[in-house]
Amino acid sequence: MGLLDKIKNGLTKTREQLITRIEWIVQGKPLNEDSFDEIEEALILADAGIETAEILMTRLKERWKRGHIKTTEDIKRCMAEEIEKILKPVESPMPMDGKRPFIILTLGVNGVGKTTTIAKIAKIFCDNGKSVLLGACDTFRAAAIEQLEVWAKRLNIDVVKHKEGSDPAAVAYDSVKASLARGVDVLILDTAGRLHTKTNLMEEMKKIKRVVSKEIDGAPQEILLVVDATNGQNAIIQAKTFNDALNVTGLVITKLDGTAKGGFILPIAHSLKIPIRYIGVGEKFDDLIPFTASYFSHAMLENG
Repeated sequence: MGLLDKIKNGLTKTREQLITRIEWIVQGKPLNEDSFDEIEEALILADAGIETAEILMTRLKERWKRGHIKTTEDIKRCMAEEIEKILKPVESPMPMDGKRPFIILTLGVNGVGKTTTIAKIAKIFCDNGKSVLLGACDTFRAAAIEQLEVWAKRLNIDVVKHKEGSDPAAVAYDSVKASLARGVDVLILDTAGRLHTKTNLMEEMKKIKRVVSKEIDGAPQEILLVVDATNGQNAIIQAKTFNDALNVTGLVITKLDGTAKGGFILPIAHSLKIPIRYIGVGEKFDDLIPFTASYFSHAMLENG
């Protein structure tokens, strides 16, 4: 199965909701201003956000007034083209700058699939001939370290860990030292999604970032935030919070196959402008796919 087909499968719920509503709005009726207001509502229901839905509708109305939109298929095609324009600026693969180790600080609240995503990214690097080391900096969540070790064993890579409840920044420090000593290409740090203590989560993450940058100038080269598509607008709030605190450099959006609210990627792209590195459309290793604006926009609106 090709990448476009995988994304189409993953976006089935979002696409079916959008297309069903568009076809119902347009069926047997002449297009008018009210039609576009109803289509805007459909976009908002898909969590596309009020601002981005308004932008899309303004552009679609302009094309309609110029005579470019007459049928349902015209609407879907033009909407896909306009969605691609909004998403194109955040289409950016993870930059490997040549320095070793390339350090990825991975962030995200509990439950978004962060540890599983780390394993999938590690596999991508391994498949490309890179050596990978994992750092188990989520020392607060029960079984987080064990979960990371299970994935590492499957991938035949090592994990740097301390005992549960220990200082996450100390684990990060030891992970960086180990990566330098072993000459590994990529170090991926798992971090907490919440803390058992009253310590502010963002302050804990900033501490890890400081420790890493103190050991290697310019590191971590990637601050990667994992968000869960099923959280919709809440995922946008999470992204803003992490970005304000840590200057997120890349996003991974997971569980797109489990929601009809895949449109939330539009306000993330429009308002935050953080590069989207990967999207998750399933449980398997190869269901983490590099983000492509054209594939995503067409998968949202094209049947077949």
